[in-house]
Amino acid sequence: MIRIPPIKVGMSTAAVYPESTARAFARAAELGYDGVEVMVQTDPTSQDPVALAALVDDFSMPVLSVHSPCLLVTARVWTTDPLVKLARSIDMAERLGAGTVVVHPPFLWQRAAAATFTEAVAELQARTPVRIAVENMFPVKVRGTEVNSYRPHWNPVPAGHRWFTLDLSHTATSGTDAVELADLMGDRLGHLHLADGSGSGKDEHLVPGRGGQPCAEILEGLARNGFDGGVVVEISTRGKDADARETDLAEALTFARLNLAAPEPPNGRAFTQYE
Repeated sequence: MIRIPPIKVGMSTAAVYPESTARAFARAAELGYDGVEVMVQTDPTSQDPVALAALVDDFSMPVLSVHSPCLLVTARVWTTDPLVKLARSIDMAERLGAGTVVVHPPFLWQRAAAATFTEAVAELQARTPVRIAVENMFPVKVRGTEVNSYRPHWNPVPAGHRWFTLDLSHTATSGTDAVELADLMGDRLGHLHLADGSGSGKDEHLVPGRGGQPCAEILEGLARNGFDGGVVVEISTRGKDADARETDLAEALTFARLNLAAPEPPNGRAFTQYE
């Protein structure tokens, strides 16, 4: 009988915001996560591969993935060019031994990057073994009307990238069926951001199990179908005290491990990633 290695469960450094990147490594180690995803933010440590390598050694906590600085708050981190940011994120991932870089499609006002994004990602992917996993995003509402603020689209699947990140808070925000989207991604689904959402239209990043997303079903499908990527807990604990933050992160880790360890057979819904 062939033993399939367990799927690693990492913690995003964004999950402890506004605590520091160093504190994120410490929390991940204390709680028993398999590693971290470094969200490149305004914290200088998150931008510095040498400082991050020291944290890896200090806490015996590997960097599983790097999230390129795609947020509005990081608009000027490293550069204002999204493709340069992506290239630097890949370099950081290679230096730290991380297997994946997560990236968002460009905002519509980032016209130069948006015009060549699909081709640029393919060219960069051809140069590196690191998975460049483009993340599903969501539309925004302007005066009650949904507007696509990303180019070529907030749903990256039609662009045909080699790898995708499935974010379960973003499926809630966009009103997308997460299982159907996972099926569309198929064997190009290389990374999962584990969170939840109520479908309120806000990007909530709830603890899995506290919203309406099929988090357990998605995890069971990954385990059942031979997923070889990473699962990263990316919840929001902003505004919570230290004890509540630790409770939420521990609950999310337990949820992930339980549902990855005991996959159930399909119950009428297809999640046929590798079947």
